Amino acid sequence: MFKKVLILRLSAIGDTIHTLPVVNALKAAYPDCQTGWVVEDKAALFVEKHPNVDKCYILPKKSWKKRGLSPENMKEFFDIIKDINSEHYDIVLDTQQLFKSAILLPFLNIKRKITLSGGREFSGLFSNEKVKASHELFNPDYHVVKRNLELAEYLGANAQNIEFKLAPPSEEVQNRVNTLLFSLNPDKKNVVISPATTWKNKHWDEDCWREVLSYLESRANLIFTGTENDLPLIERISNGINGGVILAGKTNLEELACVFSRADVVISPDSGSAHIAWAVEKPFVITIFTATAAGRNAPFGDNCACVHPEISCYPCMKRKCKLKTDKNLCCHSVSAEKIVKILKNVLHYD
Repeated sequence: MFKKVLILRLSAIGDTIHTLPVVNALKAAYPDCQTGWVVEDKAALFVEKHPNVDKCYILPKKSWKKRGLSPENMKEFFDIIKDINSEHYDIVLDTQQLFKSAILLPFLNIKRKITLSGGREFSGLFSNEKVKASHELFNPDYHVVKRNLELAEYLGANAQNIEFKLAPPSEEVQNRVNTLLFSLNPDKKNVVISPATTWKNKHWDEDCWREVLSYLESRANLIFTGTENDLPLIERISNGINGGVILAGKTNLEELACVFSRADVVISPDSGSAHIAWAVEKPFVITIFTATAAGRNAPFGDNCACVHPEISCYPCMKRKCKLKTDKNLCCHSVSAEKIVKILKNVLHYD
């Protein structure tokens, strides 16, 4: 029997959210078990305030990267390691299965260092207990959430009930979002548009966005989210559209989750925003896939829909398109008509 479990899942936002069901499954099976989590600063918010994470260890990657190789960075790193080791965890689960997470394992005084088979970058060399995975790490047809849950199942937890259980927003966050959304028409449905992501070839065609926005313009409250860097894209696709609340660059991740909780529908490419909206569990999430695999990354369940290209090279799962002609063909192979049809069914529009 074990009393304490540590989870390694350092980044990114979507992948961190995909790992939350592991800690929920473990807590459901072993309510008295104490859980810790090692995460990088960018993805920390949904971990450090999570009701089933007892202790969160944040690696300040942003400041480390800014300083470069320095004695200060080394001191902070070993202070975190010392803090982890002082808790005397029985088990550590490397869910990331890449070198960046596995390199922590030799420094951890934890008896059972568990991971799944099929990791990348020689990550498996640092674990002493491997669970035979049912599918490869990047299998495009097997969802990463289910793959992660195989570790919880190996420890005796029930992996069938998939739960995210985000922390509820604070009163301060709710008041801030109330202020941002004060101009919305209460008689209209709220549709959030989160059009940006980190890969160029995960972006949906801008003309298609404009078609969908033209359809929604008079029917719904339109809310645009993203970072400040996403403003040019939002301005291009919303050009000529009357109304709309632009929140890009105005919310942190906690406030963004609260905005999603006020939405009836969220439309997004495969991005951190789509996964946050899914974890909120309130809005209907429409995810538009281009280069990446819907079977591995899409929200699933009754409250979501995903669309993807019907082309021979899908899913390539590559950051850069390899086609000689028709570069980024996948980005304009999903029609606006498909999204409008889903919106009509979900929102009961004509």
